[in-house]
Amino acid sequence: MKMHKLLLLAVACTWTMGAAAQWQWIDKDGRKVFSDRPPPQETPEKNILKQPGGGVPRSAPAPAAATPADGVPAATATAAASAPKPAASAPGSGKDKALEEKKAQAEAAEAAKKKAEEEKLAKAKADNCTRARQAKATFDSGKPVTQSNAQGERIFLDESARAAESKRIEGIIAADCKR
Repeated sequence: MKMHKLLLLAVACTWTMGAAAQWQWIDKDGRKVFSDRPPPQETPEKNILKQPGGGVPRSAPAPAAATPADGVPAATATAAASAPKPAASAPGSGKDKALEEKKAQAEAAEAAKKKAEEEKLAKAKADNCTRARQAKATFDSGKPVTQSNAQGERIFLDESARAAESKRIEGIIAADCKR
């Protein structure tokens, strides 16, 4: 009975190892992809987030030891091989850098969209202001003003309707002509 439990435990442990052999990368459309197969060759290294074994794949092979026959002294070759690498090549930092770049791009796009909306609103207010000032000038001139009623007939505005329309136009000027 004991051997049966050990065998079952061993099978359960090896079964979960398949789940650990996962690749994770960001595809050309910006979506995060999980797979048991490596990403396509055209996927840049900076977009590969995880590979089986934990490191970043497709890294350049270690430089071969230089020999005096190459014309490079062995001491120089060893110093070059042991030189510290930039922080950007540290495992995991590429993911943070890519995430930060994507976040900055999203914020810039959002700011541009917001600015475009504000410009559109400002232009609409300027147009409303211009039209309201023209209408106010027409009402202040004292000329008879006509409007269409619900049936589509043209009617002349009496003094009360003229005062109400003038007050409405002044409200538009007050709201849209602020500088």
